Amino acid sequence: MSAGRYESHYLRAVDPARPRGAWIRHTSHQRPGQAATGALWCTVWDAEAGPPYAVKESLPSPAFPESRFFAGRASAGGRTAAWELEPAGSEPALRHLPRAWMYRAALPRTKPESPLPDAVFTGWIEFGGQRVEVAGWRGMVGHNWGAEHAERWVWLHAVGFEQAPGAWLDVAMGRVRVAGRTTPWIANGAVALDGSRLRVGGIGRVRSTRVDARPGALDAVVGGADATIRVSVAAPLDQTVAFVYGDPGGGEHHALNCSIAQVRLRVERPGRPAVELATAFGGAYELGLRETDHGVPVQPFPDP
Repeated sequence: MSAGRYESHYLRAVDPARPRGAWIRHTSHQRPGQAATGALWCTVWDAEAGPPYAVKESLPSPAFPESRFFAGRASAGGRTAAWELEPAGSEPALRHLPRAWMYRAALPRTKPESPLPDAVFTGWIEFGGQRVEVAGWRGMVGHNWGAEHAERWVWLHAVGFEQAPGAWLDVAMGRVRVAGRTTPWIANGAVALDGSRLRVGGIGRVRSTRVDARPGALDAVVGGADATIRVSVAAPLDQTVAFVYGDPGGGEHHALNCSIAQVRLRVERPGRPAVELATAFGGAYELGLRETDHGVPVQPFPDP
């Protein structure tokens, strides 16, 4: 038995033509002194048809080949989903934390990365008796792990910007507990624009980072060495799912996710005109919080 930890491999994909999307995860979870368990999660959105469809199947162990979450099946509580998706993409991996040693050190306690920050998916998804063919859906492949969830966090990914079809945004923001106190918001990530990857955030940019994150909406300014971004997100609560996230050390968060969110983005680069971008439903907005009065029904699946 080892110390508490968690790990998640996940993907998100969105239809470029209409507000449909998917968020699929394979997770492992371990409390201190206990055996590790696993889970498969699948959420599918079709805003034109109704609310999102979600299922999470708990597994007795985390022994699940990493690559297999691209093709799998989950059943629980009378709900079933199956999928077979293949990602393609040439973008180098994005490691959100700005220094390699941060991925080896005890702090920060959450380690995020995107092995494929920009991907195109083909395949199919079946859920609730329906089958959706996936062709040319944009998205990403992500991975995170650690000993503790942030006290409050935001993960934001966006593609499908009308003004710059090849652009993407991938940023993790968090407030963490250190020595009994909660830090200000710290952001790390990148925006890809005009063939260049621009780093944003970092410890040295805390004073230039302002985040107003709430259920259904986000307004943030994140400075960076390469650019400053100003971002606004609208995520309808009726198109948001809420899951219980168990903390490895005890306690829990609620994670609210809308993977068909509207995103407006302003990118400011030194010596160049600002660029305004918008996507009607190409964003994924996840908010992790301890409050339970957020107004989104919690999915009936425990964690772990």
